[in-house]
Amino acid sequence: MVGFLSSHESAIRLTAFAGVFALMAACEIFAPRRGQKTGRSRRWPSNIGVVVLDTLLVRLLFPVTAVGLALLAEAKGWGLFTALDPPAWLAIALGVILLDLAIYLQHVLFHAVPALWRLHRMHHADLEIDVTTGTRFHPIEILLSMGIKLGVIAAFGMPAVAVLIFEILLNATSMFNHGNVRIPLSVDRVLRWIVVTPDMHRVHHSVVVRETNSNFGFNLPWWDRLFGTYRDQPAAGHEGMTIGIEQFRNPRELRLDRMLSQPFREEAGRYPIGREADGNGEVEALKGDRAGDH
Repeated sequence: MVGFLSSHESAIRLTAFAGVFALMAACEIFAPRRGQKTGRSRRWPSNIGVVVLDTLLVRLLFPVTAVGLALLAEAKGWGLFTALDPPAWLAIALGVILLDLAIYLQHVLFHAVPALWRLHRMHHADLEIDVTTGTRFHPIEILLSMGIKLGVIAAFGMPAVAVLIFEILLNATSMFNHGNVRIPLSVDRVLRWIVVTPDMHRVHHSVVVRETNSNFGFNLPWWDRLFGTYRDQPAAGHEGMTIGIEQFRNPRELRLDRMLSQPFREEAGRYPIGREADGNGEVEALKGDRAGDH
């Protein structure tokens, strides 16, 4: 198993990514949740371009992948799991759950610290939300996230199988819960107890500050309920809500060069946790602003 993971990790992850991406893109065509004023031709080139850039930078700047570090930790006897020596099935399950909790806490941190929010807000500045939004992250954020993830893996000594499962799940569920797909409400109500659904996560991409700072989960939905950050629905409804953030409403901000410079332009604003103000009327105001941009 160790040799197989080491030799085929990239192929496994790429196959899973491509399969989920193609499935979600097709579902968005045949069963869209929202109409889109800003189409794929304007948004997708930059969103996909930043994915390519992120991947290249991680490969260039990190000498080891997450799975590679897990294999090294197993070989060297690093981490809490090595000391406790739980059964393999339990170590794998706990590894996936703990990594998911770490990503949830990291996500909250990037909303709480103004300097980190300036990096993360590029993800929120998309004027629509679909499968490509789930892969749209600033390169500096991706590098910081990778460093945090490697630290967690080394500290716990998680099994390489758990890390690979988590990496595949994280990519797949991120594309799924950002998807512009319509799921029957009765199915969504049940499904969101098991996994973060598109309707659940879409609230997080609302322009309204109190909604942006909710529903932080990417994969498992339990953390938001446990830590009090869960919000059931957007106030304006899914068809009526405005996607994005206040600072970057002009469609030219969808260009790759503008996206990459966003952390260094404009103030952090009201979005970092603790800076929220009453958002009454901001949805209506920004609807008018957005209509003027188009």
